[in-house]
Amino acid sequence: MDTLTHALSGALLARATAPRAPSPASLSPRARVTAGLLSCAFPDMDFVVGFAGPIEYLLHHRGVTHSILLAPLWALLLAWLLAKLTRDARGWKPWFGVCALGIYTHIAGDVITSFGTMVLAPLSDWRAALGTTFIIDLWFTGIIVAGLAASYFWPRTRRPALVASVALVAYVAMQAALKHQAEEFGDDYAAAQHIVGASVEAQPRPVSPFNWTVFVSDAETQRYAHVNLLRDEARAAGPDDGLIARLDEAYRPLGDAHWESRPRYGFDPETEALARDAWGSPALAFFRWFADKPAFDGITAGSTCVWFVDLRFDSPGRGWMPFRFGACRDSPSAPWRAYRRVGDSGRAALD
Repeated sequence: MDTLTHALSGALLARATAPRAPSPASLSPRARVTAGLLSCAFPDMDFVVGFAGPIEYLLHHRGVTHSILLAPLWALLLAWLLAKLTRDARGWKPWFGVCALGIYTHIAGDVITSFGTMVLAPLSDWRAALGTTFIIDLWFTGIIVAGLAASYFWPRTRRPALVASVALVAYVAMQAALKHQAEEFGDDYAAAQHIVGASVEAQPRPVSPFNWTVFVSDAETQRYAHVNLLRDEARAAGPDDGLIARLDEAYRPLGDAHWESRPRYGFDPETEALARDAWGSPALAFFRWFADKPAFDGITAGSTCVWFVDLRFDSPGRGWMPFRFGACRDSPSAPWRAYRRVGDSGRAALD
């Protein structure tokens, strides 16, 4: 989830959980909301690992700063800093609870997306990902903004923040039900095509909670369809339509779904052998760990490069896809080296 939405959600929950009758040991509503906002943004400080390179970003983003095990430690650090900055004579204790709430709220906000969050770091690199909510969900953010705006106009009651918080939970629950519906559609497709042993998963997509990409995956092929669970007829963006319309038009009614196939290693036997060798090389160990829906993305000649993508991040209408990596070697006997794909023909070394 984007950092701004995280910060706003922390502010909302801090307001919703404020005591009805503040005591000398509690924070003022303004201080509480500020602490919630800052602490809920804090875990994304790990973006700095991106300066060390793309591999480090994939391996460590949403890692230790997003750990449910380390959250109390981060909350204590933030509480101490806020107490010092505000010169609060009471020390860190009044700040700790709301800081912990903000950090755990951030973790929950990331877990409902598809990227993957290492909630047990540093003990485990297992990534939790419920995949109910797109990483930038304007409806989700809108509910938060509405709750905070209402709280501003009615500052003496926490009711607007409570209502908005309940609405957020209900919205995510609705998305979970829609995800199940989309996966049932994938199950029906797999049964109709006699695809045995495939896994079925639906990934949320932008613009609407009814937009999903349904995957029917096996060891060799990713089959997928971009669908909208609500509409009865396809939409086409006009020449004057903006980005939102272009993003939305790809999602077709269930009755008119268009299924696509992407091989994991290529269709040609010679290409497949080369792609398998590249995919299994130590150079791409980081991407094998990260990619949940890997697919073959072509071979470039010269210094032989085999490219792969993660179809979780394929959003039609966006015009580009992040996390495109490959392995290259100069000769059949040379070791594979990891590269990031730049455009359709460029590359950047990762070691």
